[in-house]
Amino acid sequence: MKEALRELVLQAIRTLQGDGTLSADIELPNFVIERTRSREHGDFAANVAMLLAKPARAKPRDLAEKLVAALPTNELIGKVDIAGPGFINFFLAAGAYHAEVKRILDQGEAYGRNQQGAGKTVGVEFVSANPTGPLHVGHGRNAVIGDCLSRLLKATGWNTKREFYYNDAGVQIQNLAISVQARARGIAPGDAGWPEEGYRGDYIADVANAYLAGESVTADGHTVTGAKNPDDLEAIRRFAVAALRHEQDLDLKAFGVDFDVYFLESSLYTDGKVEEAVREIVAHGHTYEEGGALWLRSTDFGDDKDRVMRKSDGTYTYFVPDVAYHLSKWQRGYEHAVTVLGSDHHGTLARVKAGLQALDLGIPKDWPHYVLYQMITVMRGGEEVKISKRAGSYLTLRDLIDEAGRDATRYFLIARRSDSQLVFDIDLARSQSNDNPVYYIQYAHARVCSVQRQAGEKGYAIDLPNGLAHLARLDSEHEQILLTELSKYPELVENAAASLEPHLVATWLRELANAFHTYYNSYQFLVEDKDLRDARLALVIASRQVLKNGLDLLGLSAPESM
Repeated sequence: MKEALRELVLQAIRTLQGDGTLSADIELPNFVIERTRSREHGDFAANVAMLLAKPARAKPRDLAEKLVAALPTNELIGKVDIAGPGFINFFLAAGAYHAEVKRILDQGEAYGRNQQGAGKTVGVEFVSANPTGPLHVGHGRNAVIGDCLSRLLKATGWNTKREFYYNDAGVQIQNLAISVQARARGIAPGDAGWPEEGYRGDYIADVANAYLAGESVTADGHTVTGAKNPDDLEAIRRFAVAALRHEQDLDLKAFGVDFDVYFLESSLYTDGKVEEAVREIVAHGHTYEEGGALWLRSTDFGDDKDRVMRKSDGTYTYFVPDVAYHLSKWQRGYEHAVTVLGSDHHGTLARVKAGLQALDLGIPKDWPHYVLYQMITVMRGGEEVKISKRAGSYLTLRDLIDEAGRDATRYFLIARRSDSQLVFDIDLARSQSNDNPVYYIQYAHARVCSVQRQAGEKGYAIDLPNGLAHLARLDSEHEQILLTELSKYPELVENAAASLEPHLVATWLRELANAFHTYYNSYQFLVEDKDLRDARLALVIASRQVLKNGLDLLGLSAPESM
């Protein structure tokens, strides 16, 4: 609708240019068509007259009146008002909303999707947990943000690649190996000989027992078998990493999340990618030697100070492999790259981007895009839940899914802006009440399904073509509110994908559910009047479709009964 209104305004401008009211070479402003906050001011408003007034040397209201008079004849606009200093307020004709119902029913699951990113590839990297333990609830928030972003970008035409980056080359992996070795030797946390930095969760004992039993585990298509030897630290490391990668895969599968690419940090070293990146940066003159260390001139690219790349002992600082990793994404053709990270990683972003710019490859300055999220607080019975016995020091994602269910867990973790604090109330997530937003939304979908079943039980054939032909019968305030909410969906998908804000979908779904429930509670649908009955059924079945489409973008089910 915005695009259609914009085109009508442009046609009006061309008409005024044609009759000499506006200069033929006047620079067109970047005006906006936006939804009004109150229906009293119309459905949409345009600021074009105020932006065009100065170059046109005219008063904004006078110019607005001329633009309105020059609007071409159309079936989209019912009425136009001019407000304030010159806003043009458009009241859409009822037929515009009725056409949207037909579009929903015609397009089905494709409704709301677009081809903005058609022909382009985007890589979405998320979760990327160290393979040192079960996923915690923070990883769960990361997972649902990344998964929903991937769904949104795919819905807007992007060739979307979901990527998991395994940090399998750091000191954490060494701590994992010596922890499992200690357990394999019969040493428990608190015993003499237990590693100072060892992992204490019960899962370490599980891995050690599986290793000693010679069990086999498969992760990402590779199978590793326990060597049974408690003295072979390298064999223990390989088995422990594979076992915990497999464990994390199961956690993610239970959460409805999968990946297209699994990338190992260790491969950056074995394939020479870290050295390659460093050589390129040095070759382009963006480094210097000082104190036996190699420094990146990151201040040349907006960082607050220069950063050490290679320490005096010859080892690389931790942001260097990140530069090499993102270089590999660019080389793999990711025209758009999105990385979901905890807010504690904020300090490393500028230096990674500086390193990418120092490669002089034409990588855009805003590439990659980072989506940062805050950690969450989990509450049960009014008290914070912090740990699980199995993990030893934190609450696992599997614990949360087992208690609240997958749909509720996903919804609650995506319902707020990623950079805002989040409190997860397990009791609310488990409740079957209208206070539980995911229940409220899914119940709206189930109610439509119930209406359709009841129609069959009463012998009413659902005649959608007849319903579409009589949508003019839907003239109540509740019906107009529901029609308006439905029409927002395509714009919502476009905006949420462009701004990388999937929480917008969760918020809007609740608004749509509210509009539907209010309508449901106010009217009978299965009335004797066939034309009115079919019109109302067409509207609620369209509502069901859009609810389902929106739930799918969040990876939630659309139950037919509750």
